[in-house]
Amino acid sequence: MKLLVTGGAGFIGSAVVRRAIAQGHSVVNVDSLTYAACLDNVASVSDAPGYAFEQADIRDAEAMALVLRTHKPDAIMHLAAESHVDRSIDGPAAFVETNVTGTYVLLEAARAYWTEAGKPTDFRFHHISTDEVFGSLGETGFFTEESPYKPNSPYSASKASSDHLVRAWQETYGLPVVLTNCSNNYGPYQFPEKLIPVVILKALSGQPIPIYGKGDNIRDWLHVEDHAEALLLVLEKATLGSSYNIGGENEMTNLDLVKMLCGILDRLRPAETPYAEQITFVTDRPGHDQRYAIDPTRIVEDLGWRPKHTPETGLEQTVQWYLDNEAWLKALLARDGVGERLGVDK
Repeated sequence: MKLLVTGGAGFIGSAVVRRAIAQGHSVVNVDSLTYAACLDNVASVSDAPGYAFEQADIRDAEAMALVLRTHKPDAIMHLAAESHVDRSIDGPAAFVETNVTGTYVLLEAARAYWTEAGKPTDFRFHHISTDEVFGSLGETGFFTEESPYKPNSPYSASKASSDHLVRAWQETYGLPVVLTNCSNNYGPYQFPEKLIPVVILKALSGQPIPIYGKGDNIRDWLHVEDHAEALLLVLEKATLGSSYNIGGENEMTNLDLVKMLCGILDRLRPAETPYAEQITFVTDRPGHDQRYAIDPTRIVEDLGWRPKHTPETGLEQTVQWYLDNEAWLKALLARDGVGERLGVDK
């Protein structure tokens, strides 16, 4: 297929681009190259015969229409989004503009393109979202595809809004869509404002490793390469109008995760003292969700997908990648907000 991937220079988007090219698809990577994007993320496929890049903003209707007319994709995989909760607390407007308005503009461009093409039955609009739209779990239970929406941050509220728009365009206009909601991703090329690369950066630089609150917030960790595999599988095989929750089946507290990362660093890049001694508890994020966990039964039973990475293998591989690619990491340190504490209630 020829895929149009929005946000393909970002963390998850670039993993999808790299895997799609490896699987023999053609890819049009559409990215506006905001602060978290990096074309080095797709450098390994940039010379592939099936790869093209378009710098364009999903909020720009004319640009989206032109990209679709020019490249004539068989499917759209929509990953472009503002995604950092802390930034959404400090500046929610950008999240509404990109995640809500941008998704609306892209849906309208896709609808016009699909209609002009005679409404082909094999076209797909795949919207990629987050489990954070479902809110926060207690000590037990899991998010399923039927979980009610209850977003608690400006970020998750904006993604919930985009999910609803996509469903509405399916119901109202018949646009052929599929949706996925994933748990916390980790792996190579993650922008250094998210927890795992922040821990690695702080540890290696000898700075305090910050943990919000008591560190007892629980997340389900999904390796980005497992996620990319699942997304392409959903695109190719899912029933129109269906949704799938994609989880790593790897729950752990933030504190346990950080301690595991410190232990891996102790083995791979030993320092004079254990890295765990740098752990520092800091003021919690406002509205910090306590627990996320996904029940992946539907995608397992319908499509036969399961994550391949365990926390032990996935985290070790991730830490080793950052150690081997310190030049990539250091090149991003001057970008807006990196190394700063964001999302503090003022």
